[in-house]
Amino acid sequence: MEINVQEMLFQFLGGLGIFLYGIKLMGDGLQQSAGDRLRDILDRFTTNPLMGVLAGILVTVLIQSSSATTVITVGLVSAGFMTLRQAIGVIMGANIGTTVTAFIIGIDVGTYALPILALGAVFIFFFKSKKMHNLGMILFGFGSLFFGLELMSNGMKPLRSLETFHDLTVNMSSSPILGVVVGTIFTVIVQSSSATIGILQGLFAENLLDLNAALPVLFGDNIGTTITAVLASIGASVAARRAAATHVLFNIIGTIIFLIILPLFTQFILYLTTALSLEPKMVIAFAHGTFNVTNTLIQLPFVGVLAMIVTKLIPGEDTVIEYKAKHLDPIFIEQSPSIALGQAKEEVIRMGEFAVKGMEEVHTYLKTKHQKHADMATQIEDALNNLDKKITDYLVHLSGTSLSEIELEKHNTLIDAVRDIERIGDHCENIIELIDYQQANKVKITDEAMADLEDMFALTITAVNKAIKALDENDLNLAKEVTQKEELIDKMERKLRKQHILRMNEGRCTGQAGIVYVDIISNLERMGDHAVNIAEAILGLRHV
Repeated sequence: MEINVQEMLFQFLGGLGIFLYGIKLMGDGLQQSAGDRLRDILDRFTTNPLMGVLAGILVTVLIQSSSATTVITVGLVSAGFMTLRQAIGVIMGANIGTTVTAFIIGIDVGTYALPILALGAVFIFFFKSKKMHNLGMILFGFGSLFFGLELMSNGMKPLRSLETFHDLTVNMSSSPILGVVVGTIFTVIVQSSSATIGILQGLFAENLLDLNAALPVLFGDNIGTTITAVLASIGASVAARRAAATHVLFNIIGTIIFLIILPLFTQFILYLTTALSLEPKMVIAFAHGTFNVTNTLIQLPFVGVLAMIVTKLIPGEDTVIEYKAKHLDPIFIEQSPSIALGQAKEEVIRMGEFAVKGMEEVHTYLKTKHQKHADMATQIEDALNNLDKKITDYLVHLSGTSLSEIELEKHNTLIDAVRDIERIGDHCENIIELIDYQQANKVKITDEAMADLEDMFALTITAVNKAIKALDENDLNLAKEVTQKEELIDKMERKLRKQHILRMNEGRCTGQAGIVYVDIISNLERMGDHAVNIAEAILGLRHV
């Protein structure tokens, strides 16, 4: 008996591992095939909750993970790209999108799992084309998914002879709340509702669970999958925590509704089974799909109420900054180019303020090594890239209108300033990568070197901040101060390089530490150059 239990556990756990890897690989392949458009879909096509639902469904179908879609959504809310109301729609859509995996599992192609795996491997290892490689990942993931399910199914077969398991299923049939708790806990552990629904489909297909026990477990699976979003929201903004709380609340409310109408819902699923001659695995897939679609239809009209409830549950001032362009109204380009130029300047100043904020976050990350600061700086870099594109497009359209000579000079100054600010964001990203490298390789930077880095960081942040203020107020004195600061930054860079060589010669600093240290001060010096570019444009020291 002991050998059987061991074999059962090994098959089940091994199958679960292969299944989870298959889901991830298939999602990665689909995501890479879709390119970087996933965030764009969520960013652009969530103008109202209904569009949010559709965007959530599409993205979740593409990446095969409602948890991943919700985590991206929490990130977008945290970065200010999406409001809470928009996020609620996406979360509802993600719940519907994830049911596609259950339908895929319902099409029982387990017999062909190994040939599909082999075909995927051929595409991965024998084709150099990126498109073919992605197709190989999708096929290998698809095959792994079914191979993992077959192993889990074989592992679970001996359960019917275990008295304890039989008692548990009887209890779940008579006590739906127990089924919900079991489903929730198991999905919290596995962190994939697709996996737990797949296991549920296997148990139901093997007659190890009847429908009365399976449906409450299915409801619990939907609650358990919310843990990933909750974990992603820890340490994030108030709005992001509210988005994660909405995901939990949405599934709990849905579960309560369906527990109340459970006898009716069970009869409906039995009717579907007979009417459509459904295979056992497809029965669970239809139940999962019906639960999530109906839950969304019921709660979609109450998006405002859900937003209000989570705002009460998670109090606090929402400190999210709106990273989308706020001042670029295209109507001014035709009607009043002068006002449009002023609007563009306002947006450039906002972009500059974000760059300063990004530098501060990177500075804090260097000191504390807390990941949340790196994440925030990375989100700001995304925002800078977004604003760079939007402002540049706006200014390009504006250049075709009748601007005076002075306005044209201001216009060119703004175009150059946008480029300089965007480059500052790139240097922030470079420094984050260097700090990540430092942590991953346990590179020790001496206390003396760290103190010098902090001084140079503070000086560079001051220079960039003053350059943005000088641009905002057209202040020549501030612009002159920036040029003076930049000279100090250059001198400091030369001095710190010499001190680093001295430490190297004395054996107080390793080569790896030197690479990180020198590259950080080099990036800071380049930021100072970009600050002085903005200042010199204001002083008229270069042709713009």
